[in-house]
Amino acid sequence: MITDPFFYLCAIPAVLIFAMAKGGFGGGIAMISVPLMSLSVPPVQAAAILLPLLIVMDGAAIWSFRGQWSQENIKRTLPGAMLGIIAGAFTFHYLPEAAIRLLIGFICVIFCLNYWLRPQLKTKTEAGKIAGGFWGTIAGFTSFGIHAGGPPMSIYLLPQRLDKVELMGTFALFFGVVNVVKLIPYTWLGQFDYTNILTSAVLIPLAPIGVRLGYFLLHKISEQLVYQICYFFLMLIGLKLIYDGGYSLLNY
Repeated sequence: MITDPFFYLCAIPAVLIFAMAKGGFGGGIAMISVPLMSLSVPPVQAAAILLPLLIVMDGAAIWSFRGQWSQENIKRTLPGAMLGIIAGAFTFHYLPEAAIRLLIGFICVIFCLNYWLRPQLKTKTEAGKIAGGFWGTIAGFTSFGIHAGGPPMSIYLLPQRLDKVELMGTFALFFGVVNVVKLIPYTWLGQFDYTNILTSAVLIPLAPIGVRLGYFLLHKISEQLVYQICYFFLMLIGLKLIYDGGYSLLNY
């Protein structure tokens, strides 16, 4: 088990932040967690430690939002997500993490700028099967590498202007399935060892606490504010990913 105090100084807030996002508060803020933990351990190890915790969070989130999700969106995105996970598993040793960060970062920034600068994008839009399959695939792929499937799914779901509870319920069920499936390739690639598993076990009690806290805050603030928070954090995360990815590639 990891015993370095600095690791837990980074890991405890990272787990709570991710769990609160799972509970519905803050949207894309969850993407801060892997970079935050990466201050003390390699990103690949941080992702491996987080995965069992994410499954516990997903269970708590699905229970909190039980029955309150968009079945149509789940049907449109999950098949593509499975393809994305398979692609991520087979390119794991070949695609630089920095390239993934840059890709996600640019997508996030462009999407947020379009939302803020083009008022017509703030109206409710209907997403089709092709869009659902495409963004589901991207979400599965990026979720596999650094648990960063939130922004692609946000790009697909946010323009639909779903009810805030239905929106978060859809996120919960989608990633609940995705993260369970990711256990198979993570195990195949040797990502789980005794150190990572025991460290995850120590942090697990934080998962349901954070989810319930996020769920509580979701019901205390307005739907408009929830969307504003989602886009705000999506923009911040996009800029952070561009910086991290660009810096890593320049120093590669």
